[in-house]
Amino acid sequence: MPPRKRAVAQPKAPQEKKPRQSKLAKENNISAAEETEIKEAFALFSTSHSEYPSSKEGVIPSPDVRRALAALGAPASSHAELRELIETVDPDESGYVPYEHFVAIAALKLQSRTEDQEREEVEAAFRLFTGRNGGDKITMGALRRVARELKESVDEQVLKDMINEANGGAGAVKGVEMDEFEAVMKRAGVFR
Repeated sequence: MPPRKRAVAQPKAPQEKKPRQSKLAKENNISAAEETEIKEAFALFSTSHSEYPSSKEGVIPSPDVRRALAALGAPASSHAELRELIETVDPDESGYVPYEHFVAIAALKLQSRTEDQEREEVEAAFRLFTGRNGGDKITMGALRRVARELKESVDEQVLKDMINEANGGAGAVKGVEMDEFEAVMKRAGVFR
């Protein structure tokens, strides 16, 4: 009797790996994506310092905390709040803030965003697509214009698919309304 042929296993489609939450992210109640965003803002201003040899991410000078928070999109609301934040992360007034301390205040700032602030950010992003005229929908023309401004060559079918994904398959002619755009932003993890 001849040997049986084995069924050839079909290769599985690679699954997109979801970033794992670090211990620091868990301690500060933030997602892995939020931690990445914080790390990128911190990296813009980080430097190494001899007083902090164990800090692999480096440290940022205390005066740069304001700019790092602004880069994160969570600026201090007042000079007094900024002073309080710096006193919190640099209590011994060394002039430098290690990454772990910055994550703590950045996480607090991200979590304290109000719904109104998030709504304003969504509206601002929506206006980037609808243009100065402030249209009430993102249309095919608007997506073409944005692609052209970004010097990206995007296939017409891809643009249609983007609109259909956002508006639940209602068609490219319908466009994308503000609430649909906001839902896409939340699904993408940009907002909670």
